[in-house]
Parts: sequence; C-alpha cells; structure tokens
Amino acid sequence: MLFKNNINAVNDTLKVLPDSPGVYMYFDEAGTIIYVGKAKSLKKRVAQYFNKDVSGKTKVMVGKIADLKTIVVNTEADALLLENNLIKEHKPRYNILLKDDKTYPWLCIKNENFPRVFKTRNKVDDGSEYFGPYASVRILNTLIDLIAKIYPLRTCRHALTDDNIKKRKYSLCLKYHINRCLGPCVGLQSAEDYNVALKHVRDIITGKLSTVIKNLEIDMYEFADKLEFEKAQIVKEKIELLRQYKSKSLVTSTIVGDVDVFSIASDDTMAFVNYMKIVEGSLVHVNTIEMKKIIDEQSDDLLMTAISELRMRYNSESEMIIVPFMPSIQNENVKYIVPKTGDKKHLLELSERNLRFYILEREKRKDLVDPERHTKRILNTMMHDLRMPVEPRRIECFDNSNLQGTEPVAAMVCFIDAKPAKREYRHFNIKTVVGPDDFASMEEVIFRRYKRVLDEGLELPQLIIVDGGKGQLSSALKSLEALGLDKKITVIGIAKRLEELYYPGDSLPMYLNKNSETLKIIQQLRDEAHRFGITHHRNRRSKAMLKGGESKKKK
Repeated sequence: MLFKNNINAVNDTLKVLPDSPGVYMYFDEAGTIIYVGKAKSLKKRVAQYFNKDVSGKTKVMVGKIADLKTIVVNTEADALLLENNLIKEHKPRYNILLKDDKTYPWLCIKNENFPRVFKTRNKVDDGSEYFGPYASVRILNTLIDLIAKIYPLRTCRHALTDDNIKKRKYSLCLKYHINRCLGPCVGLQSAEDYNVALKHVRDIITGKLSTVIKNLEIDMYEFADKLEFEKAQIVKEKIELLRQYKSKSLVTSTIVGDVDVFSIASDDTMAFVNYMKIVEGSLVHVNTIEMKKIIDEQSDDLLMTAISELRMRYNSESEMIIVPFMPSIQNENVKYIVPKTGDKKHLLELSERNLRFYILEREKRKDLVDPERHTKRILNTMMHDLRMPVEPRRIECFDNSNLQGTEPVAAMVCFIDAKPAKREYRHFNIKTVVGPDDFASMEEVIFRRYKRVLDEGLELPQLIIVDGGKGQLSSALKSLEALGLDKKITVIGIAKRLEELYYPGDSLPMYLNKNSETLKIIQQLRDEAHRFGITHHRNRRSKAMLKGGESKKKK
C-alpha cells in the first residue's frame, strides 16, 4: 500500500486511527522507518501531514511514505517517552537530529569494590553510575577537587576484593600519607564507612548540599559531645568548604526548590534549547543543545523532544518545569509553568541569556574559522535590514565639518565587505558654498564625488550614507538625480539624536535594534567619517592661522 500513489489508502487509514495518545511511524517502500512522531490525538496529528498546505520539506517526506503504523499508549507522557526511545533505536532519516554530546565529560562512580570517582568522556555499560554531561570542564574539576578534600576516596586501580585485602596484597601509598585516602587497601577503612562517604558524594554531585551539611553538622556535634574536638574541627572545615562551594553557585530561592528550566530559539535550519537544572534552589547543571531541523518542525515539537531527552540524560525527577510557552503535550506527573514575575521569571530570563550567549559564541567560532562566511552573513543581514536589492559590498559615508562657517570641509570614508578601506578615504574642501550651509555643502560634495567616479569609470557603491536627517538626504539625492544615479544606489541618512535612519520619500524614519550588527556598522561608518573630517578641518584651520600670523609679521 503506497500512500504517495493511493489517496484512497490514505483516507481509509485515517478513518480508522484512534483519537487517543500514541506514537506513529512512517515506513518507506523498503520497510525502513523514516519518521517517528508523538501525538495527543493520533487521528488529528497524522491527518495534518496529508493536507495541501504543508511545507515543501514535509511534502518530500510524505512522498516517500509507503506504510504507517501506530502504537496507542495511555498518556501523552508515555507517547513522549516511547517516541524518544524509538528515535534513539531506529534513527529515522526525517527526525530531529540532536547534537551528540560525546565530547562532554561525565563524572563516573565506578562499579567496583570501594568505587572510585573520576572524570571521563567514555560511558561504558558496566553498571557504573554516570552524572552529567558537564558543559564546563572547569566546573567538573572544581567539583572533583571539593569531593577529594571532604571525602578522601581512593584513586588507585587496585582490585580491592575481600581476599586481596586480607592477604595484604597492596601497601599504603603516598595518598594515604597526605590524607587523600583512608587506606581501604589494607583494611584501615571499612566498606560500610566508605559507602556512607559515597552516599554523601552522590548528594553533592546531584546538588543536595543542604542534606550533606546537615549530616556533617550532626557528626560535628557528636564529636564535640565526646570531647573529640580535633575530629569536630576537621568536620567543621568540611562544612565550610561545602558552604563556600554553595555560595559560588547560583543561589535562587529556597521557595523555588527543585525545578527544571528550558528556553528555545530557532532559525530556518537549527533550533537551540537551553536547560538549567535547579536543585534545592541552586544551579547544578547548565547545557545548551543543538537540534537540526529536518521537516520544518514547530517550536512546540522541538521543545518537547528536548525536554524528554535532557531530563532523561540528567536523571531529573523534578516535578516542576519552567518553559517559555505551554506545550501541547504534557506529563501528568509534572507541572509546567510559564512565569510572568518573581524568581521563576528570573530563572527563565537567565536561561534565555545563556541561550543567546551560546548562539553568539557559536557564530563567533564559525566566523573565526571562516572569515568569508562572517562577512557574507553581515552583508546579507544589512541587505535585509536596509531593504536593499543587493548586498552592500561597498559603502561610502559622507560628513561635513566647519567651525562658525570657517574652512568648511567634508569627508568620505569607504567600507568594503564591512571593513574600512582607508586607501579609498577622501577629503573635500568646499568650493561653491559660502557660510555654514550643510545642505548645500552636501549637495556639492556628492555631485563632485560621483561625477568623478563616472568620468573615470571607478566602482560605484551599493550604499551611500549621509550624516544627517531629511535635509542632508534630500541634498544628496538632488546631485544623484542630476547624475542619473538615484535609482541605481541606495541612499540613507542617519540622524545623531536617536540614531534614526531616513529613506528618500519616507516621511517617517526607521529605527533599528540598538544591538543590531547593521546599526553598529552604520555607526562605525558615521563616526569614522566624522573623525576623518575633523582631522582634516583642524589641519586646515592650523594652516590658515599660520598664514595669518605670517601676514601680520610682514606688515
């Protein structure tokens, strides 16, 4: 039964699908699973793929569907979990691709007698416990150092079986003598005592620092009651170490408690999801994952996939999840919150800041590797922001300078591929304008510049920027119209007061985001033109003053 060739088969199948939660699987002609999806209602969700208004990418996938199978489950949460497991098992071609986290380190508690605690990048299925992954190696190293100072666990690879310990197969090493190990290899530390320490270590790793501190305080007071003050002091120092570590982590609020926080951002091809794990009001994990879009997935589907994957990856059992919007499929055992104010809102904003920083750093890394890509991206952004038909590979910016009408000059600076091209900079001494008339000066300079460009066959810019508002822009446009260039080049004016941009024929200015790359490039051009013009103007005035002084001496 080929769906792509048999519309009746599609309709017949849709009629019998249940209106209940479940998972659907699409197969191609070879019987390979090409897509796995979850649904609140299998009947409604599957039908959406065969509508006429689906995206082009979805149509391509639908054209390859030869068969469909569904699995009905009890709840939406079960559907989400089953979908995640099926995707991992079958790796369907058209499902969202999550960036592999194998390069991130994990903290391992080894499955062995007197387990070791260490950092690793390789997960081995041998019964060992793995915590992480940790996006920051520095944070993980800090945690391992803290554990070593408070609970001196063994680091050697010896097989500490009961038989080997009884036979005294091993001897004490330097770690024991510097108080970094309590000597379980020779029977100086019992397995019971070691496991108690290991339980506290697990609590530290999972962020339950308050529990560990309370247990240590009990031990400290017991030692003090027994007049064992040296032991009490050692425990007190451990408590101080834990409190210092806790104070360095983000402490939110004891009211918040245990909570997971998610935020999402996406473009045409990729989505990014930031996850923060909060335990006892403290931030214990932050990670941002990348998700490659395959068939124009919506933010709702992307977010739910990320929530399912990350909560499983970080062993989260939090009953509260903070999200930027309410998901369509929810887990009945979890409460979703879209906060408006308070501590929870601050947590969401922190997650969103981390997300923006990650995306920015990702772009910077790519720009360092491929500078041409960086230039192309900026020029493409400017083209869209400034409503231009072509990329502004060459930009020329003009500014007038005069002091109370004396020695009027103008300056032109040029950027090629969004970078200063200083050999192309030009100065202009105003020749036809008397007095401080910025409009007439701009008209003269623009005409002289582009008359010469045309006469000498030089390269024309794609964008001209004049420093000023409507008046300067209109003056520049007069000269360009006289030269027949007004339809060939984009011309804008930038006013200093609110950094507004003026276009020919538009009565209202356009405002760009203060953080936009386009505005920053325009401001850089304007400031460079102003600097270049002022320098020339000062030189002109200095020469004029010298000439004036010499004339007086001669008289």
